[in-house]
Amino acid sequence: MKNVILSADSQRKVYSVPNEVADNLEEYCNEFCCVWLVSSPHAKKYRKGGGLCYNEQDFIEYLNKYIFPEKLSSLVENLGWIDFSSPLPDKYKNCPQFNF
Repeated sequence: MKNVILSADSQRKVYSVPNEVADNLEEYCNEFCCVWLVSSPHAKKYRKGGGLCYNEQDFIEYLNKYIFPEKLSSLVENLGWIDFSSPLPDKYKNCPQFNF
């Protein structure tokens, strides 16, 4: 398990995810938001008013329920509001990041 930083235009949060997800974070995030949310019958609850309504916690739920149920992802730390141009805490500065 490795740490990643996720956000949805809000607070930045550190999550522990399977190594494969961390090593290919953009690919997994894009699959979630551009393919699965749009086409999966399991994602119907996220389709509202002709658009999609979701956040990083929904991505973690997707990983845990449909992709890696044997390697559960979890919240490590909420970093709060950190501007994207501001540095991250040293212990997380090399973590992969994705903003939904």
